[in-house]
Amino acid sequence: MKETDREAVATAVQRVAGMLQRPDQLDKVEQYRRREARKKASVEARLKAAIQSQLDGVRTGLSQLHSALNDVTDIQRSLADVSRDWRQSINTVESLKDVKDAVVRHSQLAAAVENLKNIFSVPEIVRETQDLIEQGALLQAHRKLMDLECSRDGLMYEQYRMDSGNTRDMTLIHGYFGSTQGLSDELAKQLWMVLQRSLVTVRRDPTLLVSVVRIIEREEKIDRRILDRKKQTGFVPPGRPKNWKEKMFAILDRTVTTRIEGTQADTRESDKMWLVRHLEIIRKYVLDDLIVAKNLMVQCFPPHYEIFRNLLSMYHQALSTRMQELASEDLEANEIVSLLTWVLNTYTSAEMMGNAELAPEVDVSTLEPLLSPDVVSELLDTYMSTLTSNIIAWLRKALETDKKDWLKETEPEADQDGYYQTTLPAIVFQMFEQNLQVAAQISEDLKTKVLVLCLQQMNSFLSRYKDETQSYKEQHLRDRQHPHCYVQYVIAIINNCQTFKESIVSLKRKYLKSDAEAGVSLSQPSMDGILDAIAKEGCGSLLEEVFLDLEACVEDAAQHDGHVWRPPPAAKQHLSELMTRKWLLGSNAVDTICVTVEDYFNDFAKIKKPYKKRMTAEAQRRVVLEYLRAVMQKRISFRSAEERKEGAERMVREAAQLRHLFRKLASGFGEDADGYCDTITAVAEVIKLTDPSLLYLEVSTLVSKYPDIRDDHIGALLAMRGDTSRDMKQTIIETLEQGPTQANPNYVPIFKEIVVPSLNVAKLLK
Repeated sequence: MKETDREAVATAVQRVAGMLQRPDQLDKVEQYRRREARKKASVEARLKAAIQSQLDGVRTGLSQLHSALNDVTDIQRSLADVSRDWRQSINTVESLKDVKDAVVRHSQLAAAVENLKNIFSVPEIVRETQDLIEQGALLQAHRKLMDLECSRDGLMYEQYRMDSGNTRDMTLIHGYFGSTQGLSDELAKQLWMVLQRSLVTVRRDPTLLVSVVRIIEREEKIDRRILDRKKQTGFVPPGRPKNWKEKMFAILDRTVTTRIEGTQADTRESDKMWLVRHLEIIRKYVLDDLIVAKNLMVQCFPPHYEIFRNLLSMYHQALSTRMQELASEDLEANEIVSLLTWVLNTYTSAEMMGNAELAPEVDVSTLEPLLSPDVVSELLDTYMSTLTSNIIAWLRKALETDKKDWLKETEPEADQDGYYQTTLPAIVFQMFEQNLQVAAQISEDLKTKVLVLCLQQMNSFLSRYKDETQSYKEQHLRDRQHPHCYVQYVIAIINNCQTFKESIVSLKRKYLKSDAEAGVSLSQPSMDGILDAIAKEGCGSLLEEVFLDLEACVEDAAQHDGHVWRPPPAAKQHLSELMTRKWLLGSNAVDTICVTVEDYFNDFAKIKKPYKKRMTAEAQRRVVLEYLRAVMQKRISFRSAEERKEGAERMVREAAQLRHLFRKLASGFGEDADGYCDTITAVAEVIKLTDPSLLYLEVSTLVSKYPDIRDDHIGALLAMRGDTSRDMKQTIIETLEQGPTQANPNYVPIFKEIVVPSLNVAKLLK
């Protein structure tokens, strides 16, 4: 108590200290005292009220305990009296056994009397029920059936209670009501027929469907009641439980399965598009059925039946089974695509399960796949295998068709820019496009795989294409009059190479994601290399045509009067005229070369720019090479300084003439066309030199510019001058050998391809 007092005093001191922290608060001491006094009085009043309430509760409790004690005492006395009376009446109860049996018999007779009217009217009720079933009055028929079953079950239950082992009486009752089970089965058939056509019935006569559901729901309640009684008595009437609700869902499930399977109207033999048609019919039927079920059928069934959810599950399972069956068949490539597109895309799209009219009840994200990943993978493997074979066959057929076109006597078609081309690139890439578009409908992964396959097969195809173009060239060289339009088709083949390159880039840009670019682009350099090789070979073939018509052998050239681009007759011997006495005295050989080359290149204008640019540079190199080869042939040896001057000046003029020609041909390419022609000018400077003492300096300048020039080349040049002794030639050559030159890294060798003939060959040429 003292401790409590101390705590109270300490608390009070703390409160007073909190109130009197400033001097001006001393004036309010009286006010604080009155406020605390009021609080104290209030607390004391609440405390007194609480104590009084507790005291009243205790008083009431004591009073109730006293009353309970008295009641317990009275009950004990009453129980003692009941126990005494029960022991005295045991013998009396045993004497009432006969009364008990009489009561049981009375109960049975009462049940018989109660059902007497029904018992005598059973045949009539059976006929009425049968008529009602046939008339479609299902609810009324079920009511009478329930009455019959109730009478039968009641009698059998009473018999079971009286003597469960008396099978004779039970059989007698069951036989008398034997028609009842037949009526139940007949009514069930009618119910199942309505349920099988429920999607049609719900639109035409929803009342009939509601009646069927009500009958099933009644039977479910009776089944539950029977089962509850079985737990107590062990008695179950015949034909129970009927489980009509379970059978109803089984009927709906079979109906859905039959509806899905029955949509196949055609076979592959009768219609190539049988699967597309079959899948489209399934899509339409399933979507229409589910919309009807969602909007109408749910109104005819109790909510706990969850009819739409169950129907959705049935349709999904039936579709999955049907898709498995289709996948197990020997499908063609286009059929596999149709099936996978439908399963992976169409099924969950807005055209079917994702339709707005099915939302929100149908969530496509929760639907299980119609086909397992293993089946899908197997189908994709089969598709890729079949597609590979088809692409190989298509490419082979396309190449064979193109080869036939090469032999035609009509020129190939030209594109909108006037460039010759064949239909091969368009056919090939149209085929690739179609297959990629189809693959894209299935998945991005398949699209990438198909693109890789197309590029791989394209690589192999280009190798065959290269071999066929080489055979085409060899066939032409055996008889230059055939094929008639050889040059035009070679131009078309060259242009096809550029078209192929552009189409490959376009195809990859269109169908390849950036993250997969690295893996697929590896095939591009290989294909570009093959295409460039084909184009280079084609350009070489065309240049061979030019130089075959420029070669010196008049006899061979004269046999090709039927060639498409036949040059003037004078062009046949101009190459052999270069660096001869006839040339020195005044020959138009270079004029003819320029005219012939320009004439050919007017037709080569139908070659696309990248390859035409390379071909122009190669033509210039070949012409200059032939010119220099004529210089090195030792066909002429100048006899005087005047001849050397005249010959050198003629070479300079002809170099300028050739330079002008190739500048003209190279216009629009933006490249220097003077490089090779300058070589002729440099050689002319060596020949033009009048002071033999400066000959070494001039030759060394030539060697520094053209480091691939050899000793025999220098010897041929000096021999052509005609004024250098053997010792001077040897001195110049030996001196040049002692000072090796540093080659320009950008220098393209030209002299290394020129072979200087031996002395005997030179004499023969003279």
